[in-house]
Amino acid sequence: MMQLRSTIAGRIALTAIATVILLFLALPIVVILVTSFSNNAFAAFPPEAWTLNWYKALFADGSKWPAALTLSAFVACLSTVFSLIIGVTAATALVRSELPLRSAVYALVLGPLLIPQIVTALGLFLLFEPAAMLGSPIAIALGHTVLASPIAVLILIATLRGIDERLEDAAASMGAGRLTIARRITFPLAAPGMIAAAIFSFITSFDEFYISQFLSSVDTVTLPVQVYNSLTFDIDPSVTAISAILIAFAVLALGLVALVRWLGSGRQNSLLSVENTVGVATPGGEAV
Repeated sequence: MMQLRSTIAGRIALTAIATVILLFLALPIVVILVTSFSNNAFAAFPPEAWTLNWYKALFADGSKWPAALTLSAFVACLSTVFSLIIGVTAATALVRSELPLRSAVYALVLGPLLIPQIVTALGLFLLFEPAAMLGSPIAIALGHTVLASPIAVLILIATLRGIDERLEDAAASMGAGRLTIARRITFPLAAPGMIAAAIFSFITSFDEFYISQFLSSVDTVTLPVQVYNSLTFDIDPSVTAISAILIAFAVLALGLVALVRWLGSGRQNSLLSVENTVGVATPGGEAV
């Protein structure tokens, strides 16, 4: 009985500690959400009164936020496409092939995550400045890809390792080629991971500040740079409103990732149950 009580007490304590930690991590987000509805022009917390004026100001005439939002979305879409191309090819090579020096290649792919972002941004600035590409959305997207592609590679490596290779072996035993196996088996099963990689790549690019700051110009200002400029050179309470919108977007994106991965795991389990029931057909028509 004493052991049971101590176990229950330990679980209650662990739950309480975990709750306090989660509340501490969520507290800044809650403050931003609440402050975005404050009528105080200096974004005071707690608010004395409530208003939606800062949300209306985001899309008022002469506002710089729509242009920054549009540019960030366009750059993030480009970076997502580039990251998926790199992620799919690199993850396939690292998981499904006998690549020489695999550990070295793996470390090279993940290297940008270990280097300080400001160092990467400075290197990209020195690379694109002689080519007169500063301020180009393509240059900014390529710079974001340096940081987003390793995340896509990590997600896709985990996805490919989670796919049961018996499904690919079954297709190969039926005479399917590598391209057919990839098109009909591997990529459909990896679709949830690819969607998750795309979402995280988009978020990484959309929120990137240092590279955007080094590679942007007066006419090409991304949303994080615009937020920084508004906080540095002006007192704009609309920053809290755009921050609240970005928080909501991030929560929805994470929910979508969880939903897609759950649907993908159910699909693979259904295919495995079909394979175990039917078996692998031999040329004579009998199941093994």
